[in-house]
Amino acid sequence: MEATSSPGCDVPRSPSPGPSTSPAGSWAGLLRRVTAKLFTRFPPLFSRNILKTIALGQMLSLCICGTAITSQYLAEKYKVNTPMLQSFISYCLLFLIYTVMLAFQSGSDNLLYILKRKWWKYILLGVADVEANYLIVRAYQYTTLTSVQLLDCFGIPVLMALSWFILYSRYRVIHFISVAVCLLGVGTMVGADILAGREDNSGSDVLIGDILVLLGASLYAVSNVCEEYIVKKLSRQEFLGMVGLFGTAISGIQLLIVEYKDIASIHWDWKIALLFVAFALCMFCLYSFMPLVIKVTSATSVNLGILTADLYSLFFGLFLFGYKFSGLYILSFSVIMLGFVLYCSTPTRTAEPAESSLPPVTSIGIDNLGLKLEENLPEVHSEAL
Repeated sequence: MEATSSPGCDVPRSPSPGPSTSPAGSWAGLLRRVTAKLFTRFPPLFSRNILKTIALGQMLSLCICGTAITSQYLAEKYKVNTPMLQSFISYCLLFLIYTVMLAFQSGSDNLLYILKRKWWKYILLGVADVEANYLIVRAYQYTTLTSVQLLDCFGIPVLMALSWFILYSRYRVIHFISVAVCLLGVGTMVGADILAGREDNSGSDVLIGDILVLLGASLYAVSNVCEEYIVKKLSRQEFLGMVGLFGTAISGIQLLIVEYKDIASIHWDWKIALLFVAFALCMFCLYSFMPLVIKVTSATSVNLGILTADLYSLFFGLFLFGYKFSGLYILSFSVIMLGFVLYCSTPTRTAEPAESSLPPVTSIGIDNLGLKLEENLPEVHSEAL
């Protein structure tokens, strides 16, 4: 109960605790309000789900680094230029594991049932995936490792455009900023490469290699969009089983047409065989784990996360290919990771296509699913409305 004074008594009152009128107090209050707004609107940058996404992305980066290093080592050290044979072995592993699993499934998940209904779609997917792998691996024979993984970034804007029109993904401004930050990190890596004095190949072969990389990156974008759709709408086993089946068939036919002379000229020993096995295992792990990461994030965020494979390849190149170290490599890695974290910190939207005469409804999508569970439910409902 509040005490009151009599009218005749003039009792001095203590000043009420209000906001400070000093400049320092005003700036401090403004900073507190802005910080509270940011942390209310966005999830923490290093929440458990984001850290898990970062770890999974770096695991994929190491797999890609393994494929890049083994391909470059085979081409430079042993003059073995058989990219289709390398891919064929990888597809055979997928076939032996996941296609056989589909053969023993029942109902709509059975191999024969899937082939009867969607065989032609998976043939197109198999062609895109096989040729993407072939073009990228073939490019290592014409240009440098850095050029391949730099131009491979072209697949990111292609992937975002395809996701916009096919998966109805809707990006926010922070996502475009994040992509720009990641590409800035790649540019920093190139600058470090130049300052370190690395010598690139010269001549027309470099142009051929660059064109192959751009084509392969575009086909990779098509394959990744299809993978995201299949993994989120159907199942991971169906995607891997069908890619293993048609990838083995298509790469086997292409292998007999374009590489039978190169295979016959290989002087096999245990070191070359070990490099082939290492490449196949890295590709198998990449194919097996990528759908798991895409299912909880998106194909775009995965492709941003694996940009660090460039840096891992450079770090291994310090010992295998005599590359010179530069402190800008560390800066490049940090910038790429910053952009990746920013992208994952904010979920995208999914604009569902209209199924009637009513206007389409924009709803919260399933990209960065773990982050959406951390947001406030009232705010999600208001945004959906």
